[in-house]
Amino acid sequence: MSIGHKSFNAQLFRLMVYKRPLHPELLNLQVRRVFQHGDYEAECWLAPSGHVVRFQTDTDALTEVVIEKGDHLPEQGLIYALPCLGEKDFKLEDDGPLGYVTTIQTESLTDNLYLATFREMLDFARENDALHYEWKDKEGPSSLSVLDCQKFKKELHVQSYHMISASSMVLRTQSIFEIL
Repeated sequence: MSIGHKSFNAQLFRLMVYKRPLHPELLNLQVRRVFQHGDYEAECWLAPSGHVVRFQTDTDALTEVVIEKGDHLPEQGLIYALPCLGEKDFKLEDDGPLGYVTTIQTESLTDNLYLATFREMLDFARENDALHYEWKDKEGPSSLSVLDCQKFKKELHVQSYHMISASSMVLRTQSIFEIL
C-alpha cells in the first residue's frame, strides 16, 4: 500500500481582516446568508475554496475573508493579512467598538482520510443547517466549504472548513466577532 502526497502551495490561501464591508462582485459567490441578531447584522458568503463573514453594527464593520490568492482584493480598509499555513492565531487589538479573534489550522490528509472527513463534514453541514458549497475542480473527489455560525447577543462564533480535493487539504478557521 502506498500513500501518495499531493502537491499544494499553502501560501496561496490567505486570511484577511477588513475594517469595512466588501462588495460581493469581488468574489465568485455561490451561497449567501444574512441575518440580524441582537445588536448586529451578519452576512456570510461562500465561494469556491473560500468565505467572507461581515459583522456589522449601525456604525462599524469587520470583515473576515479566507480566500485562495486574494491578490484582486482591495487594500483599502485591510488591517491584517496572513497566509493560511500550519497553525496561527490573531487577535485584533482593542482599538474600537468591535473585537475579533481567530485561529487557523491546515492539515494534509491521505486520500482515504480525506474522503471519510468529506462525508462527515457534508453530513454535519446538512444536519446543522450550516452554509455549505460543494464543487469539483477537475477529476477526482469533490471539494467542500462549510460555514457554521453560533449567534449570541453580542457575539458571533464562526467555524469554517475548506476541504480542497486537489491537495487533500483541510483548512479550518474558528473566529469570534464581538461588540465590546
